[in-house]
Amino acid sequence: MVTANKNWSGNPGTFAIWRESNRSGMDLTTVGADARCRAMSTQPATAHDHEDLVAGLARAGRAAQRQLARLDDAGKAAALRSAGAALRAASGKILEANARDLAAGQANGLSPAMLDRLKLDEKRLEGVAAAVEAVAALRDPVGEVIDRSIAPSGLELSRIRIPIGLIGIIYESRPNVTADAAALCLRTGNAVLLRGGSEAVHSNRAIHAALVAGLEAAGAPAEAVQLMPTQDREAVSAMLRAAGLIDMVIPRGGRGLVERVQNDARVPVLAHLEGICHTYVHSAAEPEMATRIALNAKMRRTGICGALETLLLDANFPACQQVVDGLLAAGCELRGDARAQALDPRIKPASANDWGHEFLDSVAAVAVVDGLDAAMAHIERHSSNHTDAIVTSDEAAAERFLAEVDSAIVMVNASTQFADGGEFGLGAEIGIATGRLHARGPVALEGLTTYKWQVRGHGEARP
Repeated sequence: MVTANKNWSGNPGTFAIWRESNRSGMDLTTVGADARCRAMSTQPATAHDHEDLVAGLARAGRAAQRQLARLDDAGKAAALRSAGAALRAASGKILEANARDLAAGQANGLSPAMLDRLKLDEKRLEGVAAAVEAVAALRDPVGEVIDRSIAPSGLELSRIRIPIGLIGIIYESRPNVTADAAALCLRTGNAVLLRGGSEAVHSNRAIHAALVAGLEAAGAPAEAVQLMPTQDREAVSAMLRAAGLIDMVIPRGGRGLVERVQNDARVPVLAHLEGICHTYVHSAAEPEMATRIALNAKMRRTGICGALETLLLDANFPACQQVVDGLLAAGCELRGDARAQALDPRIKPASANDWGHEFLDSVAAVAVVDGLDAAMAHIERHSSNHTDAIVTSDEAAAERFLAEVDSAIVMVNASTQFADGGEFGLGAEIGIATGRLHARGPVALEGLTTYKWQVRGHGEARP
């Protein structure tokens, strides 16, 4: 148990209560009246209180990260296997907590796609536990020698992968992120401070409690994985201001969340922007393949970031109607430009906001374009640089698309729903980074490391 920060200026014992609720996954709505009142009476109420709360959590996390540095590869893997087993053991509590979140989401009018992102069932929870175990089986990048050389001076120079330190992750809706992020950070020797969305608050607490139990059973520090014990937005602001305590922040959610983090953060940000994914059906596409890929890319799971949001049909593709029929028959609402509407009267007119929009629902924008150059120009105007695909049997067109479309993931003849770290063989992922610096595409183990130079000399002095 970590004691209160010596600079704590709120009510005595506040930080300790919050730390204990965070460490144990305690849900303050289900504990006894005395404890509930005591916690509520001491919740941070001012910006300074929130800053002290975050500082205390960060210092505990940094201390845990130093302990993680002493765990070897086998020790970290064992901790993750223990965490996976603990998730299975706690499945009843986790699913019960998730049912509470789903009921609240329905009462608050969440869309079917958002409810799908939130939902856990036995199969999905087994997938969460299996993903944690899969990360345990991955090669540990920490300590890897990136390159080694001998300078003209005779110095031996090496670049070595090391953990980033304490990572803050701010995310929305999907409770599996709690386990995925914890697993990836622990595997790379990083401590993590998680702040999930209010929609999944009960699920996140139950998953976190199981993870902590698993880590402790394996002898790993519980404070290596911490969950922010308040949904107050001011606590997020305190995380973003915690320069020198939190080494990097990763936002995972919609444009509003990502833009807020990027605008307000005083710590480095690894951005996961919304997934405005395009699929361009080229004139040389095979009709059955194009229909199958478009249908899967849009309708397999509409609420994930790799879902197709805009379909581009080449004006010279002879089976445009077949692709449109397939999507409409599957229950997808199509909103198109004038040329798309001319294909089928069931296509509704698209507004200006429908281009470059992440629907996360059974809705897609559709446009008819005059060839490869027009398709790439449309993508350049409206893409979020997440994932874009071409369907074609023309190898030259495919290679141009791969070379010239500037997205983190560019695909040929495949569904954009494959934009996933697990599908790429990376294990679980933190998200799809759409920027250009540090990491791009699915952020997994290597994306959560940095490096340092090691220099070995033999008595050299610089002339």
